[in-house]
Amino acid sequence: MSNAPFQRPEDNRPGVVLSVKNLTRTFKLAKGRTFQAVSDVSFDIAEGETLGLVGESGCGKTTVGRAIIQLPPPTSGQVLLKGRDLCMLRGEELRRRRTSIQMVFQDPISSLNPRRNIGDIVEAPLAVAGVGTTRQRRKMAEEMLDAVGLDPLGVWGRRPHELSGGQCQRVSIARALMPKPEVLVCDEPVSSLDVSVQAQILNVLQDAKERFGVILLFIAHDLAVVKNISDRVAVMYLGRLCELASSDRLYEQPAHPYTRALLAAVPDVRPQPKMHIKPVLQGEVPSPLAPPSGCRFRTRCPLATERCASEVPQMQRIRDDHIVACHHPLQ
Repeated sequence: MSNAPFQRPEDNRPGVVLSVKNLTRTFKLAKGRTFQAVSDVSFDIAEGETLGLVGESGCGKTTVGRAIIQLPPPTSGQVLLKGRDLCMLRGEELRRRRTSIQMVFQDPISSLNPRRNIGDIVEAPLAVAGVGTTRQRRKMAEEMLDAVGLDPLGVWGRRPHELSGGQCQRVSIARALMPKPEVLVCDEPVSSLDVSVQAQILNVLQDAKERFGVILLFIAHDLAVVKNISDRVAVMYLGRLCELASSDRLYEQPAHPYTRALLAAVPDVRPQPKMHIKPVLQGEVPSPLAPPSGCRFRTRCPLATERCASEVPQMQRIRDDHIVACHHPLQ
């Protein structure tokens, strides 16, 4: 294990497009209380890369994605798009710059306006921005629908409720790609779809990445899906990042006990034995309103010590492509 001091990934990785630094999001509750949904999250995504963001429901994955697109903005921290901090922009300047980051939402049907037909929905980003003539926008929308595997003439005049979930997700992807974004935030885009349809949507996203040059932040709780599409994977627990590594490295040599437990829980129907990983999770997930002191995973970790209760673990680099926030990383 390397004992070299941790450097932020964006400090030494070429071609970084999106850099998130110390992102924190706090919400106000009743009676003057506050709830910190995301705490000090940092990562970057370089050109041509897909970063998977995984963790249990309620860990803050979606909040991170929404904070990146400033919906709502983070309480503190930075979201740097090619060096420009979106958190410092306001009004019209933010509106123009934010078109470079688009989001694909989890529920494909409810994310589309039920009163508008598919053609209007896909055209909408360009219409709102005042780009092109009506004829030009229609041509671009038809080309984009074709690019995501839909017949433009067959779906143009139909409404979302007349399409399947997979078709609606293709429409959502087409709409997100219309402004020619640099970053696509995908918030569990396949979790509500059949397994066979999931593979098709993943192929659509991969094709879009290669064809349009976008980078992907792929948010999900299914580690098998994340492995298939991601170049690197970041793992979250109760609002904090606990591990970040290349996809192959994370799945072969997880260093955080929580990551290892997640991998142990992935069903495996192969006849040969899977990686020698024993589940280590115990107890229930603590309330995010009152997270444990020190390491937030310590109440469920068999390796926890007094240090884990008193000291928040900081990200440390254990290999060139592997960083982990744990006082007792696994070998």
